[in-house]
Amino acid sequence: MKVSLDRSLCYGSAECAYRAPAVFAFEDGYGAVRPGAEHATEDPLVGEAVREAAEKCPSQAIAVAAAPAFTERDTGEGHAG
Repeated sequence: MKVSLDRSLCYGSAECAYRAPAVFAFEDGYGAVRPGAEHATEDPLVGEAVREAAEKCPSQAIAVAAAPAFTERDTGEGHAG
């Protein structure tokens, strides 16, 4: 899962930092994704907290996208040369 936050939509409720502090910070009056935490949702509890933060964000500034699934085509496996 990939997490992003649109600061132009955020109005600083800090719900994200409260609900998922491992991924979100509250900086300069706005929510922010912590550096390096864009993909830090492998832990099921953190992933659930991020989804909840996105759902509860009053300004709907948080976007959560599924990680792309890798296929044989992506890895080059399965091709007969």
